[in-house]
Amino acid sequence: MVSEMKHTVIGDIPANWKIQTFKETFQVLPNNTFSRFDLNSSGGIIRNIHYGDILVQFPEVLDCKREDIPYLNDTALVTVNTQFLRDGDVIIADTAEDETVGKATEIYDLGNEKMVAGLHTIPCRKIKGEFVAKWLGYYMNSNVFHNQVLPYITGIKVSSISKLAIAKTYILVPPEREQEEIVSALSDIDALITHLEKLIEKFQMIKQGCLERMFPHNGQDEPEIRLPGFTGVWEQRKLGEVCQITTGKLDANAAKPDGIYTFFTCGHNTLMTDTYSFEGDAIIISGNGDLGFTRKYSGKFNAYQRTYVLQDFVEDFDYLEQAIKRYLPERLFGESLGGAMPYIKRDSLSDLGFPSPSPQEQKKIASFFYHLDHLINLYQRKLNKYKMIKQSMMDELLTGKIRLI
Repeated sequence: MVSEMKHTVIGDIPANWKIQTFKETFQVLPNNTFSRFDLNSSGGIIRNIHYGDILVQFPEVLDCKREDIPYLNDTALVTVNTQFLRDGDVIIADTAEDETVGKATEIYDLGNEKMVAGLHTIPCRKIKGEFVAKWLGYYMNSNVFHNQVLPYITGIKVSSISKLAIAKTYILVPPEREQEEIVSALSDIDALITHLEKLIEKFQMIKQGCLERMFPHNGQDEPEIRLPGFTGVWEQRKLGEVCQITTGKLDANAAKPDGIYTFFTCGHNTLMTDTYSFEGDAIIISGNGDLGFTRKYSGKFNAYQRTYVLQDFVEDFDYLEQAIKRYLPERLFGESLGGAMPYIKRDSLSDLGFPSPSPQEQKKIASFFYHLDHLINLYQRKLNKYKMIKQSMMDELLTGKIRLI
């Protein structure tokens, strides 16, 4: 719908929307400084919102009946002056390692439970403006609000925002009916996102369970379950016996945004580069960084230092990938006990033991996990799509560029 717009300090908004300062809108409440050591996830009387959970775990609207919110270990730490939170309060994370500082969550459906705001948070209670439930949570995590916060962020290694600085930002106040329509639309897509996240988690748990039951626990016993039609004895092999293990040679400067070859590093994300050093089927393992992260690739590519490249297989390529995912984490965990492991040694890979069934059974097992991975990836792509749609909806709806009524 086309509507009359007016120009404001934060851009053009619908003519019938109001704008007010953060300072006018909120009373800032006191918080506490309890660390993670003062919290637990098993139970208690008083819940505590930690800034790290806002940054990483909590959504824009914190449904207190559904989300896992930690408890204080000792309620004696709470003084008579402690301010308990209530529905509609907004909790802002004032510290982060990047520009996510300023991320917020709105308290929803708290009921009679007691909850407090913890370390590095700015708890806020509205004192002016008519807001429907969830509006502030969505709005204060939108780009239109966060872009106001960015100029006030200070710090180099650790970013932070002060109460005085955030008080200079502005809050949009649409008519209540329009708030309700916007919140309803965003809540609907949030429900889709939550459903997909649960499906992905379910199938990832199924896959992990299948890995543990279809591959012997210590690489020597018979598997707990086998695919129909197979009864032969499994042999024991070592990784160094069934493939060639080399490492990449490039450093980070070799990455080229407009390169034509995939460049594998020790992180989850891949880059591009102008040259290739490897060709054909390969399993790539991160030797440091995201230690032990394993993936497969077919084609021409290059690799970063400390990234292991496995090729020239005498076992089924796809089966071997699943075997590595099953046994390498156990090997790394055992070697890291008592201290940190900065990188994977080549011997740890060469000596990695795994069971070797018949070629036919290997192919069947690999096919089983391929279809399971395909299903997980399908849901992950859908999840990524809906998250992009949600971000676009927030940019358009929360600024009035698109009107629902």
